[in-house]
Amino acid sequence: MDSKLKRDIMLDNYENPQNRGIPLDDSYVKINSRSDSCVDNIDIAAKIKDGIIEDIRFDGEACAICTSASSIITKELKGKTKEEAKSIIDNFERMINELPYNDEVLGELNIYNEVYKQPSRKNCALLPAKSVKKIIESK
Repeated sequence: MDSKLKRDIMLDNYENPQNRGIPLDDSYVKINSRSDSCVDNIDIAAKIKDGIIEDIRFDGEACAICTSASSIITKELKGKTKEEAKSIIDNFERMINELPYNDEVLGELNIYNEVYKQPSRKNCALLPAKSVKKIIESK
């Protein structure tokens, strides 16, 4: 995928994020994550029933990479089983950390395949993934 298309997808998900807004519903598990190095402070909330992510949403204040990654992760994980979600998150983390990964499971998350070139931005991309991982492990 060319860099202009990656940038366009990232900006669209930053300016028009999908799945933004946390519902006031006790059936959602909510996790807050904050970055130690920048403004990123996001909440991720997921409704998991019978091992399937029925809904997943986010909210908070974050940079373009974190906001867009939150939007794309929520789109990619909605409707997935916990096992499928774990695989996506694991492969996303591997990609960001320059380890072998399966790009076929990542969908739009592949736009972050060069974030490693800016080490200070790796945590921005990984913050929503870490939150989702905690939610999945808690259920």
